[in-house]
Amino acid sequence: MPTSLQTKSVSSASSALLIEDYLRVRAESELICQPLEIEDYGMQTFADVSPPKWHLAHVSWFFETFLLKPFKANYRDFNPQFAHLFNSYYETVGTFHPRPERGLLARPTVAEVYQYRAYIDAAMQELLDDDSHAKYQEIINRTILGLHHEQQHQELLYTDIKHIFAYSLLQPVYLTCDYPVTDSIPAIDWLEIEAGVHEAGHKGHGFGYDNEFPRHKNYLADSRVANRLLSNGEYIEFIESGAYQQAQYWLSDGWKTVQQQNWMAPLYWQKQDGAWWHMTLSGYRPVDLNAPVCHVSLYEADAYARWAGKRLPTEQEWEHLAAQTRVHGNLRDSGFLNPVPANGEHTQFYGDVWEWTQSSYSPYPGYHTPAGAIGEYNGKFMSNQFVLRGGSCVTPQEHIRASYRNFFYPGDRWQFSGVRLAEDSK
Repeated sequence: MPTSLQTKSVSSASSALLIEDYLRVRAESELICQPLEIEDYGMQTFADVSPPKWHLAHVSWFFETFLLKPFKANYRDFNPQFAHLFNSYYETVGTFHPRPERGLLARPTVAEVYQYRAYIDAAMQELLDDDSHAKYQEIINRTILGLHHEQQHQELLYTDIKHIFAYSLLQPVYLTCDYPVTDSIPAIDWLEIEAGVHEAGHKGHGFGYDNEFPRHKNYLADSRVANRLLSNGEYIEFIESGAYQQAQYWLSDGWKTVQQQNWMAPLYWQKQDGAWWHMTLSGYRPVDLNAPVCHVSLYEADAYARWAGKRLPTEQEWEHLAAQTRVHGNLRDSGFLNPVPANGEHTQFYGDVWEWTQSSYSPYPGYHTPAGAIGEYNGKFMSNQFVLRGGSCVTPQEHIRASYRNFFYPGDRWQFSGVRLAEDSK
């Protein structure tokens, strides 16, 4: 039976299923934090990393702000000050604490944050159980949005925990795990795209974020896209060729960033006794030459493609090919929480790493920002960012689809992001 997360809306008869999904997703967030020590919950290692306890509270604030306050009669805030502390960026609902200073919040305590979550969960169950509510369909739709929002923050929890652990000289282990290893991976082959008009965007069946709509037509020229992700071994060739010191491969802003931040390799990589090592959620390990390269920026992905005489795919090319395959791969459900080598059984379109595209994050033709505060979710960020596709090793399988558009700034690389090559057909 499909979960309610896989539908755009459900009938009131499905309220029990929706409550089940709600409790399951909420429990998963707390399960992710189970290996943490109390000292880990408040850490913020740089401005884009949020402390784990902030994530746990913010997703609860989302349900409180967009469901309980407008729809539950006689609802009383757990703590009125949380409206300011755990608002992320919603200008239309009030003020918010500065993002770079989330790690300065010693209070509320972790225990209080968990009490807050329990308080919200009890109120949400009451709200969802009342299928006679005049606005019940809107409650359902917002709840499903809230659960997908929480799953996005679950990804960020893994991403931020990794950065927090990597910052420590003690190199702590989040989860002990053995990854699949192979002696070799398939050579890159090419998936052909024939020139023509193709559709892109959400088809309208099941949940989709507003930035996936409307479905529309695009003209694609003859092109070819790699059938697997770029490996660590292939990326090391780029490093050892001296490409990080050669301006001709880099976008202007990328070259400036490389010099200012002294990039010499992907994030978390260090050379030790002549071999590359990197930090993983399973601790400090040798770089697996056959696993997909991870934690590279758009600048690095683009520079590698230029160095190799290729380019990055557009998001339309990526979606056209990915939509022809089922959603499967090394996603969070596999339990590895790390990219693993291609095995020849699939094209790695889903899982392992979010794949940078050359497409800027902008609205589709005919897109209109939703009214109200919910309209701040995606639309206002359609500037100066690039689209990534496909999900990663920390993305839940039920959360990803061919039309899903993730977006980050071109210099970001603490996300699980990697590279797939493309080229114009000759």
